Amino acid sequence: MRTIIFTITFVFSLNNIFGQVENTNLKIVQLTGDFYIYTTYNTYQENKMPANGMYLVTDKGVVMFDTPWDTTQFQPLLDSIKLRHNKNVVMCFATHWHSDKTAGLEYYRQQGIKTYTTVLTDELSKKNNKKRAEFLMTKDTVFNEGQYAFETYYPGQGHTEDNIVIWFKKEKILYGGCLIKGADDENLGYLDDGNINAYEATLKNVQKKCRKPKFIVVAHSDWKNIHSLKHSLMMANELKKTSTNTINK
Repeated sequence: MRTIIFTITFVFSLNNIFGQVENTNLKIVQLTGDFYIYTTYNTYQENKMPANGMYLVTDKGVVMFDTPWDTTQFQPLLDSIKLRHNKNVVMCFATHWHSDKTAGLEYYRQQGIKTYTTVLTDELSKKNNKKRAEFLMTKDTVFNEGQYAFETYYPGQGHTEDNIVIWFKKEKILYGGCLIKGADDENLGYLDDGNINAYEATLKNVQKKCRKPKFIVVAHSDWKNIHSLKHSLMMANELKKTSTNTINK
């Protein structure tokens, strides 16, 4: 009996010391090199839904793309990054105004992290009482952080009127946010704030700008399938046809 109690106590102590108790509300996996995908979860239409974000480890610190949807994971994400890489998050970009991307902006700004959105995203965030960034981008912008460069790109309206993507030209990594859907998705998801008629043209602009990506990161689906952009284009085309046919009847 003593042996059993000692064993249980020892294992529990190891878990506390080394932090090996799994956080099921936050998952982090390596995409490639210094790029990592983090996933948090929230409830949408009574279903648990994943929300993917990304971060990049640079010589100057960590750059985060979108914030956790789950508000309980703002600090655990920072702690996990610090523990894993021994670096602090220094910049955070939100790709549109919905809470699955902007929820943590104010919290991270309070931690001394530089937060960014476009001017349009800020206007919509203010209008819809969402969290807002400290720094605003007035146009597509190339950022150089440490050994990496990336560009924020606004291709037009689609999922929302303000959605942007992030393009790493050298590494051929496209961070598509909610604009691009997974290759297995059956539809373009929530579109109440979107533009059905512009969606296809917007995705074509992404395709033209971000040529031959090796990785495409999407927000709420499997990001491992490189055909997600092509599939999204097909769905946008079909949706536009359906919408046009409905209007003409």
